[in-house]
Amino acid sequence: MIATLLAALPILLILVLMLGFRWNSARAGIAGWALGLLIAALVFGADVPILAWAHLRALFLALVVLFIIWGALLFYRVTEAAGAVKAMSTLLSHISPHRAFNVLLLAWGFASFLQSVGGYGVPVAVVAPLLVGTGFPPLAAFVMASLGHTWAISFGSLGASFKTLQGVTNASSPELALWSVLLLGVLCFIMGAASLWVAGGKTALRQGSAPMLLMAVAMSGGQWLAVRAEQYEVAAMLGVLAGLLVGVLWAILQKRPTFSAGSGTLLRQALLPYMILLALIFVMRVDVVKTGLELVPPITEQEHPTLVTANGWSVPDVKENSISPLSHTGALLFYASLCTWLYGRYRGEISREQAMPILRKVARSGVTPTISILAMMALATTMEYAGMIDLLARQLASAAGGLFPLVSPFIGALGAFITGSNTNANALFGTLQRDTALALKVTVPLILAAQNVGGAIGSTVAPAKVALGCSTVGLEAQESEAMRVLLRYELLALCLMAGLTFVLSRW
Repeated sequence: MIATLLAALPILLILVLMLGFRWNSARAGIAGWALGLLIAALVFGADVPILAWAHLRALFLALVVLFIIWGALLFYRVTEAAGAVKAMSTLLSHISPHRAFNVLLLAWGFASFLQSVGGYGVPVAVVAPLLVGTGFPPLAAFVMASLGHTWAISFGSLGASFKTLQGVTNASSPELALWSVLLLGVLCFIMGAASLWVAGGKTALRQGSAPMLLMAVAMSGGQWLAVRAEQYEVAAMLGVLAGLLVGVLWAILQKRPTFSAGSGTLLRQALLPYMILLALIFVMRVDVVKTGLELVPPITEQEHPTLVTANGWSVPDVKENSISPLSHTGALLFYASLCTWLYGRYRGEISREQAMPILRKVARSGVTPTISILAMMALATTMEYAGMIDLLARQLASAAGGLFPLVSPFIGALGAFITGSNTNANALFGTLQRDTALALKVTVPLILAAQNVGGAIGSTVAPAKVALGCSTVGLEAQESEAMRVLLRYELLALCLMAGLTFVLSRW
């Protein structure tokens, strides 16, 4: 019992410092990492070689994430300079019948689309500034963008989280996918309603309820159809596209907008940077292009020998991971930034003198999330290599007993909160969830789906992602407040998913 409490202490410390003492994620992350390092060495028997390998892995994982983050920050600043944010605000005012619809279109629809094709932190980093540009306060913009794309994470990033979970557990893909899409369909409705509530309470919910329900049916239905066809990589993408199409058609029928002579320029300014990004993402999926870019040697994570702590914990084998510098998601963001910059210079919409201010803004806003991610990755790998994460999950499962379906989503959320990634959480806890479900004779695919959905919810409140989202809308000094507000909504969603999982397990 004492060991379990000590294993949880670094996570509790981070939460207390951020939520109670209003520390930012960088300071709280460093404090949690230092405490975790001490406990791992003194209590869990992690010696110097184990801790060294843990930190080497942390550096590699942080590099994967930081590549995306710095690319996203640059992309945002360049699009801002190109006038995309201002143009998007003006364009939405033409077609949108009310501000609530802007939230559905951007925070719920566009953010989810970016999640379906991109990944880590990009939806919030790109969409939150757009919401600020349309008149929403920075805190509300961050929360809405974070909530809106939650349902698309499990099948997002071209199915990365789902494929990881299926791979580590050897579960039946069709069965696991159908249980997942059922839970995610409900989560889609919840997040649409939550985004509207943040935007304007009862008034926004009343104004946006009709398009929200129509879009939610199209989103969840589109994702379900893609899963039925076993198209897991594009399930979230097809669902989002269906929802956006329905939403735009509804808005046009409601308002029947008229466009002035300059609307074509507005449309180009507003959409071109994002169209460039999406085009690059799809082009990179072409085998010939991908093969050509991968001629540059990848950065490969070094494999470590067999490691065992003094307490007898054997460090799990780590599959060889690598980063292709030219085809990574971060590289695509840099390419999109460069194309947007060059086109803006050609059109005379960006001046050469804006280059240094853009770079200074990127550097200033990237410091806190960089420190936060390095600290949180170091803590995550330290706890993993010392056996602390496994102990916490197993104690939660053991304490739950027959109520395990209620706990399952929380285990997924715990892993994602620590690592900042639903994919990593599935790799950490997938087999634990499977084995516990088998022992308790609970439907295994349902429990694994709950793990996947819980991980999606938990990843949005991970300190590293909060730091990134806040940095793009000027909330660096209000990270703790942003996490506190976001946590309320995501915890409610997590409880609803836990309750639904329990009911379905009994049924």
